[in-house]
Amino acid sequence: QVQLVESGGGLVQAGGSLRLSCATSGDTFNTYAMGWFRQAPGKEREFVAGINWRGISTSYADSVKGRFTIARDNAKNTVHLQMNSLKPEDTAVYHCAADRTHSLTPSINQVSYDYWGQGTQVTVSS
Repeated sequence: QVQLVESGGGLVQAGGSLRLSCATSGDTFNTYAMGWFRQAPGKEREFVAGINWRGISTSYADSVKGRFTIARDNAKNTVHLQMNSLKPEDTAVYHCAADRTHSLTPSINQVSYDYWGQGTQVTVSS
């Protein structure tokens, strides 16, 4: 069983930055693709960013391209989401997730992910 724990959320003004981290347990982290998803109140959970197991291929939602960057550190079993130029519409609970497949590109579909963290709240004020 893989456990995922997010951190780094908080309250920030529009235009500001936050860096989310996801720490994972287990010794198979470097075989998993990783993703970040978010869920705003009253909305469906949506894909934000993903990175394949080697850290070479990444995917982003159109709404965050050019502002968010996903990266992984396989030596430390962590994945990060650097969020710049934050907007009020980025307000949500952010979850990291792990996908056990070895696909070349990270999936944007939440059903592909096997393990989920509890989430960290990000609030962007206008």
